[in-house]
Amino acid sequence: MKPTNSLERVLAVLEVFSEERLEWMPEDLMRELGYSRPTLYRYLKILKDAGFLMSTRNSGVTLGPKVVEMDYLTRRSDALVLHGVPYLKELTTAYSCTAMVLRWYGNKILCVVSESSAKKPISSYPRGRPMPLGRGAIARSIMAFLPRPRLLPLVERNLADLRSVGLGDTAEDVLKSLKKVRKAGFSVAYGEVTPGAVGIAAPIFDDRHYPIASVCVTIAGNLVTGALIDQIGAEVRRVALQISADQPRQGRKSKP
Repeated sequence: MKPTNSLERVLAVLEVFSEERLEWMPEDLMRELGYSRPTLYRYLKILKDAGFLMSTRNSGVTLGPKVVEMDYLTRRSDALVLHGVPYLKELTTAYSCTAMVLRWYGNKILCVVSESSAKKPISSYPRGRPMPLGRGAIARSIMAFLPRPRLLPLVERNLADLRSVGLGDTAEDVLKSLKKVRKAGFSVAYGEVTPGAVGIAAPIFDDRHYPIASVCVTIAGNLVTGALIDQIGAEVRRVALQISADQPRQGRKSKP
């Protein structure tokens, strides 16, 4: 959505930074965002003074130290991180795998904490690297438990990806596939996000039973059979429910 007020327009400057584009020149930002030179430079000064951006040697800008400070504070305050680690260690002790807790926001899923016992971990999404909502067990474990009015727009927005992994040709077909995930209580995906990896995920709920995150185990495909996948799925579901029970009560339903 196009920014409609000054705060949104300032935040839009931060939104353009990505893994594919870590540094921007002011001229490129003006073209990308449609801001005038005085407006852009005013926003850049605000963000630099606050530490969210910093200048580079070639007169560009990149993310600044305030982002690192806030990441440190998030690790110290995020209930999913604080309560999730012991459960992830439990999973990685039982299986040669990587276990993660991932938050959902907007059209992305973001790993907030992970543990690994695999000699060569195969997960390609460490803390902070966003993954798309249209592929993988993690996405489906969350989407399957959303109410239809919230779910349908997400399915329609990500239909091409969902179709490519065999969930159905239409939005209604995808909804039927997600009902099966909901019934099972966990989702399984084979190599959809990381080649060679099996992902097994279950949702974490807030106190209103609204999905806000996911627990996922990723394990090398050559280490698991169908029976073991079901066993891990049951364990992941149990851990997700335990982490859900540990979450602080909210005043109202969470809406990522």
